Amino acid sequence: MVLLTTTLLSLAVAGYCAAGEIALSFDDAPMSGRGYLTGMERTRTLIAKLDSLDIEQVVFYCVTNRLDGHSGRARLELYAEAGHLLANHTHNHPDLDKVGAKRFGTNITRAHQELTSFTSRVDWFRYPYLHEGRTRPERDSVRELLAQHGYINGYVTVDNYDWYIDKAFQTALKDDRAVDFEKLKVAYVDILWSGILFYDSIAVRTLGCSPKHVLLLHENDVAALFIDALIARIRAEGWTIISPTEAYTDPIADELPDVLLNNQGRVAAIAKERGYEGSLWHESEDTDWLDRYLEKAGVFR
Repeated sequence: MVLLTTTLLSLAVAGYCAAGEIALSFDDAPMSGRGYLTGMERTRTLIAKLDSLDIEQVVFYCVTNRLDGHSGRARLELYAEAGHLLANHTHNHPDLDKVGAKRFGTNITRAHQELTSFTSRVDWFRYPYLHEGRTRPERDSVRELLAQHGYINGYVTVDNYDWYIDKAFQTALKDDRAVDFEKLKVAYVDILWSGILFYDSIAVRTLGCSPKHVLLLHENDVAALFIDALIARIRAEGWTIISPTEAYTDPIADELPDVLLNNQGRVAAIAKERGYEGSLWHESEDTDWLDRYLEKAGVFR
C-alpha cells in the first residue's frame, strides 16, 4: 500500500524529481527493552544493520536517566564504538510547554553532565516532543541557555509518528494478536517515505530548494526491525543518506524562525514564518489515521 497525497500527486504530474539528501537521527535512546526485543538486542541489531549498509554515522539523542537501566550505559558505549554520535535530549524527557524554562534548563544541564564521559558526545540538543516553548520569552530563554553552553539545536526537518507505529506493534503483541511482519515493514517504509516527500515538497516551495534533511526516528523495535528496508527505499528513490554532521551544515541550521510552531520541525517552522498556507502536518501524524491504515493493511490479525 503506497501513500500518495494530493500534494505529492501534483508534484509528480509537474515532473518534480529531486535527488535529496537525508541524515538519520534516533530519539529517546536508550529506550527500555520490555517489548519484542531486549534493549541490547535492539542496539546490536541497529549497529549491525547500519554497518552492513555502510551508514557510518547517525546520531542518538539520549535521555540520561535511562543510563543505569536496561544496559543503557553499555548500549550507548556500543553506539559510540561503532562511530555514531550521542547528543542531549534532556535527563528525563520533560515537556518544556508544561514544566517551564527554568526547570527545563536544569534538565538540560543534568543530561550534559551525564554525557560528558562518552567519547562521541556532541553539543547538540533536541527538544522532547519538539516543543520549543509556548511563549516567545520562554522559547528565547532556552535558546539563550543553549547558546551560552555552545549547543546547536538538533532540529529535524522530517517529522512522523514512528513512535505510534511501534506502540501499535507492542500493543498487538501484548493482546496476543498475530503480526504480519512483512505487511508491517511495508507500512512502516511507505508511511515514512511519504512523510519525507511531504516535508521536502514544503521545503522546495518555501526555500526554493531541497535542504540537507534530518529524519526523526526513535530508538525503538520497529526501527531495529525495518531500518534496512527504509534505507533501501530511500536509496532506491535516488536519495543519499548523509551524516548528521553534514546535514547540520545546511544554511537552515542558522535560521531561527520567529514562530511558536516548531514541533513539526525546522522546515515547517520556516514555512510558517514565510506565510506558507498549505498543511504543515503530514496526514500520517494522527493516531486515528494510523490505526485505520494499519488495520486496512492487515498488519494485525
